[in-house]
Amino acid sequence: MEARPQSARELKFRRLAAELRRRVLDGTWPQGSKLPTEQALAAETGLSVTTVRRAYEVLVEQRLIERRQGAGTFAAVRPGEGRSPGRVVGVLVPTTSLYYPRVLQGVEMTLAAAGARMVLACSQYDRAVEREAVERLVGSGVDGLLLVPLLHELADPLERAAELMRLPVPVMLMERRLAAAGSRDTTEHVCTDHESGAYDAVRHLYDLGHRRIALLLRGDGPHAAAITSGFDEAVAELGLPETVPVSESRDDWDAEQADMAVDMIRADGATAALCFGDREAALLLGAARRARVRVPEDLALISYDNEFADVAEIPLTAVSPPKHRLGRLAAELLLQRLADDGTGPVHQVRLRPRLVVRASCGGASPWSSRSSR
Repeated sequence: MEARPQSARELKFRRLAAELRRRVLDGTWPQGSKLPTEQALAAETGLSVTTVRRAYEVLVEQRLIERRQGAGTFAAVRPGEGRSPGRVVGVLVPTTSLYYPRVLQGVEMTLAAAGARMVLACSQYDRAVEREAVERLVGSGVDGLLLVPLLHELADPLERAAELMRLPVPVMLMERRLAAAGSRDTTEHVCTDHESGAYDAVRHLYDLGHRRIALLLRGDGPHAAAITSGFDEAVAELGLPETVPVSESRDDWDAEQADMAVDMIRADGATAALCFGDREAALLLGAARRARVRVPEDLALISYDNEFADVAEIPLTAVSPPKHRLGRLAAELLLQRLADDGTGPVHQVRLRPRLVVRASCGGASPWSSRSSR
């Protein structure tokens, strides 16, 4: 009997189930980590909640994930896959989607190689949830903590950082530092040098001949201040005219806002833009197309993130934070701290991101012979 072709809905469900299985098995969602809610994953993938629920049920049947009443859905801990009774490190991130899966892969790879294991918590960008999660991790008996705390929204981030440093176990911050505190910042941290990433992006556009460069960013993001600082430093050093930054919250960035951003860029006379992050840059590409603005001929674009910049309608040149390396190094330094019982030096590490050049900024610029624009 001939097999009946699968419906489009069935194909979407099967593909999603396969993708979720891959994320669990390759460590994108490490063992013990909390998975996105069905509603959040539906919003991320554009599929229905029903389709997501069916895919999750398949993974439950395969014992790859487990549902905990009142707590959510978690990647199951699989016996016999490198777990050991050695050190236990608590890890707190604000989200397990987009930016942090690669960081977590680096963390887990390093811990597993050292015979340690990771217990993961997620704050969902909620300060109350963060506090509760840190208390729970410490109370569970972890040996040390790798934390991505919410500092940028606080009136006194220095006090919150000091509070974390007073915890009874060693703490290493990831992607968080107290830039404004200067020498008063005594935290141990491993961070991306976002100032340098923005600086390098502006320098690249300048070398292509652009003399008026716009900045578009999420004003509510934890890296916005650092990216703005690096951008402003490059503009001042190169003697470029200042432009008015376009700043919105992540929730406000939609097609309409992108259309308005393109209008503002054109009105300002900018021929290039640095956009944080990939989602916003992809929306900007669509807005440019609707406005008959050619990329890169009329507007060169660099995205800041490189999460999915390569699959954009026009592949995006992107500043690429070293996420996997950052996770590995943070875990290595925390393990060193545990081994030296706190007698070693305090590490404050910044990793410079690299610029990945693609089609969206072009290899040459029609303005390369002009000194200004």
